[in-house]
Amino acid sequence: MSVDRTSASTNLPAREDITFPSGKETIAAWLYPRPSNVTGEKSPAIVVAHGLGATKENGLDDFGRAFQEAGYTVIVFDYRYFGGSTGMPRQLLKIGSQLADWAAAIEYTRSLPTVDPSKVAIFGTSFGGGHAMTMAVRDPKLACAISQCPFTSGLASTGTVGLLTLPFIAARAISDQLLGLFTRRIVRITLAGEPGEVALMNKPDVVAGALALSSGESINYVGARIGLWLPLYFPGRTARKAEIPIFVAICGSDSVAPPGPTLSYAKKIPKGEWKVYEDMGHFSIYKGEAFKKAMADYLAFLGKHIPVATK
Repeated sequence: MSVDRTSASTNLPAREDITFPSGKETIAAWLYPRPSNVTGEKSPAIVVAHGLGATKENGLDDFGRAFQEAGYTVIVFDYRYFGGSTGMPRQLLKIGSQLADWAAAIEYTRSLPTVDPSKVAIFGTSFGGGHAMTMAVRDPKLACAISQCPFTSGLASTGTVGLLTLPFIAARAISDQLLGLFTRRIVRITLAGEPGEVALMNKPDVVAGALALSSGESINYVGARIGLWLPLYFPGRTARKAEIPIFVAICGSDSVAPPGPTLSYAKKIPKGEWKVYEDMGHFSIYKGEAFKKAMADYLAFLGKHIPVATK
């Protein structure tokens, strides 16, 4: 275990690098211990993960520190095949495996000695926002969930790349799927591309937005086979079965996770709350005033469902 001494506040415990198992793989994560002013032997916690091909280094430290500063223990993790986590081939994006990693992260968090296992929430963003909806249904023991600019409709998001691009994505996806039957290699497809480029995201704001969140080690491709499965994934539709409270943060100018379907799904969640941030795009919610505005709403939601007791 290593320790990051660059905590945003000297009053907060330093972020720690940790690992935990998920199936046969080892998941890399950041642990943000609860602040010293939190009372009680056990207190609430939040599990956080990112979106399509992204890692914890792509802007999630700000979320981890903000939740920690509010009094929560926080776990931010990388999916298998990505970032610091193990798994071969690298950059392989499998929905089932990522959901298994969510389940492992939640169980690990519940096992921490300072965490109340009945007060664990989850926060997912982008593709991870869709996963948060799925996990909210799969694990009714969760206290609540936050789904930020979520991927909710496979068809809606797939349609954003343009009709002329889809056949090329499909051809590459089929090639990768077939290659995966015989080797541990992938056929690459670009994650963030320019308009018209064969990429999983190619709207005008995508490249600049992704670069703003990128770290020095960011990788802009994944295995193309995910292109076969994205159109079939509808976490927004699944969310109506959730028994726990879910807050859905919808970016009104989202170019890759269309806000219309997401709002429609959010309205059908039994204990759902939602807010449309009209002036925000898919990538702008991670930084600056947009981040502060959304975070204030997240903390208000968490305060209702897993309040923190402090000295």
